[in-house]
Amino acid sequence: MPSIRSVLLLLASLSLFACSATGLTRASPEERRQAIQEMRQETLAELYDVKPDTRVQIGSARGYAVFSNANINLILASFGGGIGVVHDNEDSADTYMGMGEVGIGLGAGVKDFRLVFVFHDDDALDRFMDVGLAVGGQADAAAKAGDLGAAAGGEAVLDNVSIYQLTQSELALQATIKGTRYWIDSRLN
Repeated sequence: MPSIRSVLLLLASLSLFACSATGLTRASPEERRQAIQEMRQETLAELYDVKPDTRVQIGSARGYAVFSNANINLILASFGGGIGVVHDNEDSADTYMGMGEVGIGLGAGVKDFRLVFVFHDDDALDRFMDVGLAVGGQADAAAKAGDLGAAAGGEAVLDNVSIYQLTQSELALQATIKGTRYWIDSRLN
């Protein structure tokens, strides 16, 4: 079982990997915000294409969040990191955030996916912004590279939050229980 120190080092490495994969490690804060905005627009366009009714759902919600995540599964452990933005529909404010996740379970592979959270009321949005913690289980088997292969996206509704997962590229076989932490990125806000 990996030590806490090795888990933290791996999470830091994954965060750097996620940023470097998109060319964001040396980017200015304005360039990073622009890249996150572009990722948000691309992700929402894909979601609306796959599930058209989400456009109305997101437009009438209290707010929504879009995250890009890279995840690695190494036999008994799963680690991931990413970036995203929360949009408050009431005041049109954007809050840039980071994310990291650690899990246990059987698995092997690499996965790149996007998450969209739809907050249906004030409490759901406030809870996410204040606590920013999610614990859940996941099981999937997929092989996908660009438009090749197959991968299933998920949809869940929990505590007035709808969650959609869109897979970008992956090669993974996993069954994990993981905790994900979301935090406000003070360098981008």
